[in-house]
Amino acid sequence: MPKRPTDHPADAASARNSSPASTPVLPPSPDTPTPLLGNLSPSQFMRRYWQKKPLLIRQAIPNVEAPLSRDEFFELADQDEVEARLITHFRNKWQLEQGPFAPDELPSVKQRAWTLLVQGVDLYDDRARALLDRFRFVPDARLDDLMISYASDGGGVGPHFDSYDVFLLQVKGKRRWRISAQKDLTLQPGLPLKVLQNFQAEEEWVLEPGDMLYLPPHIAHDGIAEGECMTCSIGFRAPSTHELTAQFLYHLAERGESAGPTGALYRDPQQPAVSRPAELPTALVERVGAILAQIKWKEQDIASFLGTYLSEPKPSVVFDPPQKPLNEARFISQASKSGIRLDRKTNLLYNRRFFFVNGEEMTFDGAKKWLVDLANHRSMSAKRFVTLSHDSSVTALLHEWYCAGWIEVGELA
Repeated sequence: MPKRPTDHPADAASARNSSPASTPVLPPSPDTPTPLLGNLSPSQFMRRYWQKKPLLIRQAIPNVEAPLSRDEFFELADQDEVEARLITHFRNKWQLEQGPFAPDELPSVKQRAWTLLVQGVDLYDDRARALLDRFRFVPDARLDDLMISYASDGGGVGPHFDSYDVFLLQVKGKRRWRISAQKDLTLQPGLPLKVLQNFQAEEEWVLEPGDMLYLPPHIAHDGIAEGECMTCSIGFRAPSTHELTAQFLYHLAERGESAGPTGALYRDPQQPAVSRPAELPTALVERVGAILAQIKWKEQDIASFLGTYLSEPKPSVVFDPPQKPLNEARFISQASKSGIRLDRKTNLLYNRRFFFVNGEEMTFDGAKKWLVDLANHRSMSAKRFVTLSHDSSVTALLHEWYCAGWIEVGELA
């Protein structure tokens, strides 16, 4: 499916049909067989299929329900902060429009061959976030978001390939998927979206609600709706080598952690006068090359970069602080009764020495156990909170996160 940036949560009440009382969803344990993966355990799935070959899973989630109804989905696509796209294939011509879309700007649901995509739905609705959490047997550092595709009969986005892993879960209606491991990934020229020029299907299935198809990167696929349908796409981050290199060097430069006199200015006391001022001096190239060759880093520099970079919310994500925040004493009292959970937009990662929350790096400072639990479960029970409430540094930090909108207080099962 097309690539998916994430966004600021919409204000539409129906799209926010959620509350802090929602029960967190835990992924299956690594060695427990699960219908989600065709009765394989996550360990077996990762070993046999992850980034290796496709897997069709019938009734991965029996009795599944779409996270949003059609009306809620259309309402979400009308929000300015949401990235929505409309793809039509009318009269054999591909067209792409960027949202937001008012209800009267969408084609009739009775008209064939159109698709509406909304990305990062997990940022706007706890039901979508709960569905995404089922796939946390893959590290959070790799988990991207949940995109929903609504299509009328015959709708699709054309045969294409993705550069990342994806689970395609059917949640309403039927969709016919054709896939191919073909090497020819040439795209049709002059189109507003990436459509393969020479798609040759090798396998074909019709997916019904609850069925799911896993595809590793670069497997060509084409999904066509058979009647009105909705499909959830669970995608994973796959930064390019260029992106990682550029961002890591920026990280080093920003922190001044590379070797050498990072604050020193460039000097060239031996530079002679020139008659060709526009010519790039050879000595300048050599000198800068020598400076760059001095750049060094440690394993912790890499971990620090990855933790902050991969936990950083995407640029348009904005957190919603509580309108009337509790003071710290009342926050502690309420959390001791009802527990806390991470806001659905919060990213919390950790390694042996540090934790990384929404792009910020912090030391554990004696709070490792509870923070690891909070990161892995994305929630903390009232009973667990009470055990750490005597530590003022911990409760002060959690209250700070609460005031920033990073965590919520609510009943937890």
